[in-house]
Amino acid sequence: MSWQGAALAGSTEADTTWRLGPVRLGYIEYLNVLPVYYGLEQGIIDLPVAIKKGPPSQLNQLFIQGALDITPISSIEYARHAGDAVVLPDLSVSADGRVTSVLLFTKVDPSELEGRPVALTSHSATSVVLTKIILQERYGVKPVYHAAPPDPVHMLADSDACLIIGDYALLAANNARLKELYPTLRIIDLGEAFKELTGEIMVFALWVIRREFAERNPDGVRLVSRLFRASRDYAMEHMPQLVDEALRRRELPRAAVEEHFRQIRHHFTEPYKRGLLTYYRLAHKIGEIPAVPALDVWGE
Repeated sequence: MSWQGAALAGSTEADTTWRLGPVRLGYIEYLNVLPVYYGLEQGIIDLPVAIKKGPPSQLNQLFIQGALDITPISSIEYARHAGDAVVLPDLSVSADGRVTSVLLFTKVDPSELEGRPVALTSHSATSVVLTKIILQERYGVKPVYHAAPPDPVHMLADSDACLIIGDYALLAANNARLKELYPTLRIIDLGEAFKELTGEIMVFALWVIRREFAERNPDGVRLVSRLFRASRDYAMEHMPQLVDEALRRRELPRAAVEEHFRQIRHHFTEPYKRGLLTYYRLAHKIGEIPAVPALDVWGE
């Protein structure tokens, strides 16, 4: 596939965005979104953006407060604030089975976690709810949950299990000290667990636009959406360079990074939407959202 992203810069459509000034863009500081931003970072795409980096939980709050125009947002937070957001088409952070970066580390069999302490990373929203869904719907248990910084050694010191996501999960899965401390530690990949429970793709995050921004600047939204997808496609065509860039950022085995990029998905077609609605129905069932929202996708 030929690279077309740069050709869009300087077009009449692009000028609309240029006149508005930089788009306030959120950027999750995890490798799982790097493919979507890789073209931007390499300068292949000319797009004026003011980037705010942070963990999912921080970007969620900034978007809700109106401080970001376009950002990846935790899927569960879209459900809670659907009236404020429009979904960018064909972009997500998803997994069709194993995800490798959303992991539950447990010292006991999950079926034994009833009433026992489980630490949940303070950086997540979607995966926190997913943990509760998996433990309740698959294993029939309701632990006592508490939030904690994403340090598995400290989390497991006073908890029987802990949820870690993103690069912290990738690092924890390759942490020799953790394996020494807990040689029988079991690691449950929650993307895989969701697939086994439902048969569906798990959608962890969506790219969303503030509704008033989208209505005020439809040409700019079309441009940004197109360039993001072009950036994603560029990254997939340059996988060795993408892996090298990831290794410069995180001290991980090359095999772990390559596996992560093989497993992670960044589309949002009909099977992804079906999986997301399944997740929402389960989240509603366990009382995490008041209702299953409609999916308001830009241009659909």
